[in-house]
Amino acid sequence: MTTRVNPVRAVLVLAALVAAALAGAVPAAAAPASLTSAASGRCLNVTGGVDTPGTALEIRDCTGQASQAFEFTGAGELRTLNGTRCVDAYGNRTAPGTEVIIWSCTGGANQQWRQNADGTITGVQSGLCLDVNGAGTANGTAVILWTCHGQSNQRWTSGTTTPPSGTGPCDIYASGGTPCVAAHSTVRALYGSYNGSLYQVRRASDNATRNVGVLTAGGVADATAQDSFCSGTSCVITVVYDQSGRGNDLWYQGSSVVPGSSQSSPAKATTESLAVGGSKAYSLYINPGNSYWRDGHLTGVPTGSAPEGMYMVTSGTHVNSGCCFDYGNSETTRKADAAGAMDAINFGKECWFGGCSGTGPWVQADLEWGLYPGGSQTWNPNQRAFGSKFVTAVLKNNGTSRFALKGSDAQSGGLTTLWDGGLPSGYSPMKKQGAIVLGSGGDCCKPGGGANLSAGTFYEGAMVAGYPSDATENAVQANIVAAGYR
Repeated sequence: MTTRVNPVRAVLVLAALVAAALAGAVPAAAAPASLTSAASGRCLNVTGGVDTPGTALEIRDCTGQASQAFEFTGAGELRTLNGTRCVDAYGNRTAPGTEVIIWSCTGGANQQWRQNADGTITGVQSGLCLDVNGAGTANGTAVILWTCHGQSNQRWTSGTTTPPSGTGPCDIYASGGTPCVAAHSTVRALYGSYNGSLYQVRRASDNATRNVGVLTAGGVADATAQDSFCSGTSCVITVVYDQSGRGNDLWYQGSSVVPGSSQSSPAKATTESLAVGGSKAYSLYINPGNSYWRDGHLTGVPTGSAPEGMYMVTSGTHVNSGCCFDYGNSETTRKADAAGAMDAINFGKECWFGGCSGTGPWVQADLEWGLYPGGSQTWNPNQRAFGSKFVTAVLKNNGTSRFALKGSDAQSGGLTTLWDGGLPSGYSPMKKQGAIVLGSGGDCCKPGGGANLSAGTFYEGAMVAGYPSDATENAVQANIVAAGYR
């Protein structure tokens, strides 16, 4: 497939967009927003709220759902449903009365739109306006293309969507319509109500185990419980528990819970301590030979071309160039099966195809058969290194045409978009298998397997079903900063 230009994600300011159009420039992308008909006060909506190509657009009472959130991209698209679909003039038609639908994004001229100063929205190919059929105002009235006349049934006002709220990252993802299907951390709860175990330690003196939970519901780890249990001996972390309730616990490869694994050992439990919210916690400090895994394809982890997103908080000071410090979707076979069989965040100093800046480490996408700092094996001017003590790394992939990479200091500031554009050639559609890997590549750790040579630090991370909005990811980053990593 052809890789499209990376759109810059920014809040749409109408005056700036008009000025850019007059100057012949490519406009900046808009944040997801509702488009409200001036005639009825009802919102542009994907009929039935479904993510099915060919579904028509209509007007309906405004509810703030993903089917009513639209974003203009720098490529001239009008995307909806968390960015997974494009508004499309049916069948490339240009005649008045043409149906307006959603479709997989192709970059075609019939998916190019322009928002005008008078509030109308024009199809670039047809020159026709988005029109509420027959000047209707009732719920369910169809939206079509019609000759532009500027009346109220062709004018749309844009309202910024309210950022998702919640007390933990997974609460925020859920309120944004993209719930967590796996949530892992050794330092804190990722839901405001979570009061279970975060991880398990095993001590060397007698091989006894103990679960380490949180001090309070929704709070930070009870590090004193680990200190007491491991006093006078050494401990390792055998499993990081899934907080989502789906049972996607990450056991070290080499344990009896991961049959057939033999080349991985559990990470030491006390290598690095830190403070989160003023309380002591321990990281999952991974060195070459440590790796964790779960087959989650039957417990909600997206497979095939289904959209998904993920994030992790890691460290830019404990890294190497070994393959591969990953967190995310991997093969159930634990073999390097095919391009697109993986969809995982990679953080480290290996840069296989170019397109990286500086000496690393970099946030990349491990899509199997390749680490991608952008959409192809070419220079990506937006890619940059993240060497701070605490780093937020973000990846999302709609499974068919588009993926995005973001990064930030986890102690301050917002996310930087490193790539937001087309999948590499040969990776559409994705072929995800639905396992979860942490600390190695996908082809680990069977006899004869490799990809277990990386060093990295894991503090927290989650995987979600669906393609998260920028607003959701920004709110997650704000929550991470507020957690107070020190």
